[in-house]
Amino acid sequence: MRAVIAGAITERSSGGQPESEGSGANDDESGLEDALVAQGIDVARINGLADREALENAGIDEADVYAITDVVQATSIPVARERNEGLRIVVYTRDSLPEFARPLADLIVDPDLLGPDAVAEGLGD
Repeated sequence: MRAVIAGAITERSSGGQPESEGSGANDDESGLEDALVAQGIDVARINGLADREALENAGIDEADVYAITDVVQATSIPVARERNEGLRIVVYTRDSLPEFARPLADLIVDPDLLGPDAVAEGLGD
């Protein structure tokens, strides 16, 4: 299984270039990326804005799951769905997802209600 994850846009962001597990660039405070890797899921991280080019570079066309951990990345959801109709889209954040993106998300989870390990386990099944 392959997942692409996009989170907060930080000053350390590398212009949308995907990072692989173990790269030392894990800015995922939610812990979802680590939990996915622990489930044996191959994870590509998008650091920076998850625009069309960043999604393509991260391998969204071949991914099984696209997870966002910051609603600032919500505009990437329609693009990801357009690129890969079979993609499972997971939103893992405490913030509200904008109306336009809600129908496109398969799972919207508040980290205060369900931990990253439980989410990753459910995705890995």
